[in-house]
Amino acid sequence: MNTLKPFDPVEDFFRGFFVRPVAFGKDDEVAPMRVDVRESAEGYEVHAEMPGVRKEDIQVNVEGALVSISAERRQDKDQREGDRVIRSERHFGRIERSFRLGAELDAEHTLAQFADGVLTLKLPRKEVQPKQKIAIE
Repeated sequence: MNTLKPFDPVEDFFRGFFVRPVAFGKDDEVAPMRVDVRESAEGYEVHAEMPGVRKEDIQVNVEGALVSISAERRQDKDQREGDRVIRSERHFGRIERSFRLGAELDAEHTLAQFADGVLTLKLPRKEVQPKQKIAIE
């Protein structure tokens, strides 16, 4: 015999109010850095979401066709006496992302800008030298 009680939202509200101060659904892993990549005739444009990161804490490395982005998110130390953290979903620590693009990149002419939590990289393709015939002496 099934003796399940019907769901009562009022009872659930008060039970949750006294048992757990705030309900948040299931814990998810920290989302990785989200990246958009666009290709044009000149090269690639990358937009990487990096909310909560300061410009001086971002590192970008370009080697061949490999792009690596990393940053450090720092936690604010501003906590008043008597306050207690009930739940913290913001990620603090190191975030990293690496990906390979379809062509060699010109690291010397790469442009990087950071505004409103978004890093924008303009990555020109490296000019390919035409094949040259080598004279044999």
